[in-house]
Amino acid sequence: MNCFVTGASGFIGANLVHELTARGHRVRALLRPGADLRGLEGADYEAVPGDVTDRDSLARGLRGCDWCFHVAASYHLWLADYAPMYRANVDGTRNVIEIATGAGCSRIVYTSTVGCIGLPQETDGLLTPSEEMAPVSEAQMTNDYKRSKWRAEVVARELAAKGAPVVIVNPSAPVGPRDVKPTPTGKVIVDFLNRQMPAYLDTGLNWVHVRDVAIGHILAAERGRIGERYILGHAEGNWTMREAFAVLESVSNVPAPRIRIPYFIPLMVAHIGELAARFTGKPPRAPLAGVRMARYKMFFNPAKAIRELGLPQTPPRDALADAVAWFRQCGYSKVN
Repeated sequence: MNCFVTGASGFIGANLVHELTARGHRVRALLRPGADLRGLEGADYEAVPGDVTDRDSLARGLRGCDWCFHVAASYHLWLADYAPMYRANVDGTRNVIEIATGAGCSRIVYTSTVGCIGLPQETDGLLTPSEEMAPVSEAQMTNDYKRSKWRAEVVARELAAKGAPVVIVNPSAPVGPRDVKPTPTGKVIVDFLNRQMPAYLDTGLNWVHVRDVAIGHILAAERGRIGERYILGHAEGNWTMREAFAVLESVSNVPAPRIRIPYFIPLMVAHIGELAARFTGKPPRAPLAGVRMARYKMFFNPAKAIRELGLPQTPPRDALADAVAWFRQCGYSKVN
């Protein structure tokens, strides 16, 4: 297949390009000027200069393509001005899907986030991981990033209802190689390796290998039902931060933090940091949006993707081990 990938230099996008080319697909990668291409090293692809807000570059890149993977997103938990993020995430999604549909793509895979799915419900002290149909509304999108992704997913669903061949995927918390930036989740691992994680919050994530997420995108193009959403996660990956740190300790030989910090402390620090950011213009080390998100355990059930797509289930322990090895190999870990 001839494939078009936005966000190709990002964490999921770069891994997707590698998986596509390994399967013999031809890839055109939409790349902004100055994009960090380290994650794409070794991959065979055609670079298309452009941006999701530039419809002309999208039209050039999508001409003759069979599949479109819209992975690009502006992911910021703090900005002095959020308007560019909404333009990239919401308007950009509309641009990509409309032009890909007009170009005759048979499948358009839109990368959303589990942040657009309802939170797990607690019954008698036990959390039930959320599935795709968990009730949620825009009012529950507690920060601008989640709100922009929610509105982008609404656009994707609306265009699918009008005939666009859109399949939506909602990755949970991917980890593994090629996390160049790194992502916020990857930075947790980097900070852990550098012994900059003295304590932990009582929160949790659904940890999944980024390779499985990349393959999940391809499976969504091959087998996904138009208009449906699929959680790309791991059935056994719902771990608290304490559990994840225990695994990180075992695969890295770095001692895990033993102190659980009360939620009000990082919340207070985040408020102070946000206040300072208003005057300095520099992002706070701990954005308030991130701290508020960490109040909840983001546990999810990927059974639908496993059943309908055949989503691979690499053990989360292997995912963390691969992330540790990659960060160390690339020099992110400054401490032995």
